[in-house]
Order: sequence, then structure tokens, then C-alpha cells
Amino acid sequence: MEELKLFGLPGSPFSCRVEIALKLKCLHYQLILQDLSNKSPLLLKYNPIHKKIPVLLHNGNPITESALILEYIDETWKANYQIFPQDPYQKAIARFWANFMEEKLRPALWRTFLVVGEGEEKVKEEAGELLKLLENELGDKKFFGGEQIGFVDIIGNFVAFWFRAIQDAMGMEVLSQDKFPKLWKWADEFVNCEVVKETLPSKEELIANFPPPYMGDQLVALFKSRFASARARK
Repeated sequence: MEELKLFGLPGSPFSCRVEIALKLKCLHYQLILQDLSNKSPLLLKYNPIHKKIPVLLHNGNPITESALILEYIDETWKANYQIFPQDPYQKAIARFWANFMEEKLRPALWRTFLVVGEGEEKVKEEAGELLKLLENELGDKKFFGGEQIGFVDIIGNFVAFWFRAIQDAMGMEVLSQDKFPKLWKWADEFVNCEVVKETLPSKEELIANFPPPYMGDQLVALFKSRFASARARK
């Protein structure tokens, strides 16, 4: 009997990526919750290089880094559900846009939360330009790979759920329905998919616990202050 254990955290977009993939494949797994302020000996044992979640343990063998874990899951359980395109060219395109989200878009969106005052509009414009590129790639498709959730969509969970929830709590409109109607519709389709919906925390739960303490007192104070300012303006 195969053993699947996931070292993760429900409020983490990286951990949620793996849970979504496992559920799409109808695989049974044990979620081992981690306290990133006090990392467990097992987490450090199975991911001694980065010391981060998620870690998927398959029959005692650890796989780290969420994107690599998704590929491992798709290659190991091919018959259940296809996360990656089967065509080599389309698979390369999916990897390209997933990397775009990870290396370009996510850091740019994160900067819109952190920069206040001088430079604020510039970082919002930069993020907007990257969102335009992503919207153009999505086009009129329901999901990035077509009619069902795939690799790019799962990697984009930070955009679809985390970023939209946090920007709303801050009173920001970097990604809005008016500016990016196709991306907004994609995000709604993604977060309302049954498998995704049951995996994500509620918006209220996310904001109440964001950012988590392990990110440091300075960041926690910044976000709590911006959330309070946005509530006061409403």
C-alpha cells in the first residue's frame, strides 16, 4: 500500500498547490501540519537544504518544491487526471508561464503590498503590465490549459485567491474586474471549483491570520496597520 504524507500548512499557497493536485488525482494522503516558527525535526530531515514546506513523502522518499512536486504527482499517477499537457510543446509553454508567475509576477504583486508612498504607483504600474501579459496569454480560455484546471492554474493560486483577498483587505485595486476581466473570471472559476474551494482557507480566516508570525514582527505590523487603515476608510 502506498504511503503519502504532506508536510504543509493550510494557509500556505505552496502547500495548497500540492493538496489541490492530490485531490484532483483522487489520492489519499496525510497532512502533517507544520509550525514554521519552530520547524519540526522531520521537516528539517526531509528538506535540509531549504527547510521549507511543502514536502511530499511518498513511501519514505521526500520530494520538495511545490512545482516539482506537482510534476512528480502527474508523472507518478498518470491515469487519474492530467495536470500537465501531454503535448511536449504545450508542456513547455505551461512551464514557461508557471515560471513567469513565480519569477516575475508574484514578486511584483508582493511589492505592491510593501511599497507605500514614494514609488507606490510605480510598483502598481509594473505589476499591471505583467498582469496584462498574463491576461493576453489566457485569452478566452476557461483555464490556462483549456477546459480543466492544470499546472499553470495551480501555480497561479496566489494570484487567484491570496492576492485578491489581501488587496481587497488593503483597499487596493491592482487586479480588478474592470481592468482585467478575463483574469478575474478565470480566478473566480478557479477558486469556486469544488476541489480548490475545499482546500483554500476562507477569506476571513486568511486575513485574520495574515501575515503569519514566522514572517517577522515588522511585516506583521505593516500588514495589520494597512488592514486597519483600509477598514477605517470604508
